[in-house]
Amino acid sequence: MKRALFGPAGSEENFTKQYKSSVYMPEYLHGMGLDAFEYQCGRGVNISDESAAALGRAAKEFGITMSVHSPYYINLSSREDDRVRKNIGYVLQSCNAAGHMGAERIVVHCGGLSGRTRQEALDNTLLNLTDILREMDANGYSDMRLCIETMGKQSVMGDLDEIIIICNHDERLIPCIDFGHLNARSIGGVSDETSFGGVIDKLVNGLGYERASRMHVHFSRIEYSAKGEVRHLTFDDERFGPDPRLISIMYDKAMYPTVICESAGTQAQDALRLKQIYYKKEQEK
Repeated sequence: MKRALFGPAGSEENFTKQYKSSVYMPEYLHGMGLDAFEYQCGRGVNISDESAAALGRAAKEFGITMSVHSPYYINLSSREDDRVRKNIGYVLQSCNAAGHMGAERIVVHCGGLSGRTRQEALDNTLLNLTDILREMDANGYSDMRLCIETMGKQSVMGDLDEIIIICNHDERLIPCIDFGHLNARSIGGVSDETSFGGVIDKLVNGLGYERASRMHVHFSRIEYSAKGEVRHLTFDDERFGPDPRLISIMYDKAMYPTVICESAGTQAQDALRLKQIYYKKEQEK
């Protein structure tokens, strides 16, 4: 039976108060009733192979599905030789860590435009991903999947249409739909049932049901300005959306994603709220 998975991005404050190492995270999440964890390498892949393997063993023991967020400084919009080499290196480092953790999904940002038109940046992104996937194959990472993320600032690559085009480039590219980012870059444009459901419908139309139904999802309330994303909030801060109750639309539309909560400091607790909302109708049957 297909099931949606829920968990946090990184370590929430309650966890860091109790534990010194992320190796205890799978047991912590299992105890809460969660089933996914996204390990954060945004500032570089700094975890040792031994620590990654220990985390992977714990994840397997407690039934936690792992994913990895690659470094933030990847920029797929550039075809400069040095940048191309660095991008490949960052992804391969992420793949290595993911392999030790037993993870198959690696989240990747597209990066800024750096003075290019959106079409130029998109063309470069497709070329760079072709190179990266080729190097992944050559290094034994053919089973890994890259989750290309929608972004929260209007000045960077990664609106919904661009992510659909990118993911159609290769079946190993999975959409990472960050609903908070989409809401921020559209200045509140993904904040009700119609707009939220419209994102899902567009994905299904653009990628097909099978691929869309197993998308990777990031979810949090995000403060925004006229230019898009400013900062992540918690679910208790209701000034900005999207409302976590909208996740129930994914259940209604038979989507079975991996949902990673990126709330600021309460991400595991808020991930549990998302899971409870998603499965509420099933429990009421």
